[in-house]
Amino acid sequence: QVQLDESGGGLVQPGGSLRLSCAVSVSIFSIYVMGWYRPAPGKRRELVARINSGGSTNYADSVQGRFTISRDNAKKTVYLQMNSLKPEDTGVYYCNRVSERGTPLISWGQGTQVAVSS
Repeated sequence: QVQLDESGGGLVQPGGSLRLSCAVSVSIFSIYVMGWYRPAPGKRRELVARINSGGSTNYADSVQGRFTISRDNAKKTVYLQMNSLKPEDTGVYYCNRVSERGTPLISWGQGTQVAVSS
């Protein structure tokens, strides 16, 4: 069974930065489209960033220009660099394998808590 292990969250002031990591326990990680999700009003979780096997990326409008997703296939890890953080970025962040429709494909990990507050 594939396991997802998120880390890197914490408490940061508005305007600050955090780097999240997600280690994936699967041998074929390099072919996965991976993404980061977070809670959203009216939804269980929203997809805020995704990266395909070739390194192409997509972002939600709410994080475009502030967040950067990347991956290291040798380490089977996906990252989310979050800059210029805002209070509305607060929440538990989860990584997952992403379907073509943007839905998650693997059982969720424990997530990592991000809190943006002065």
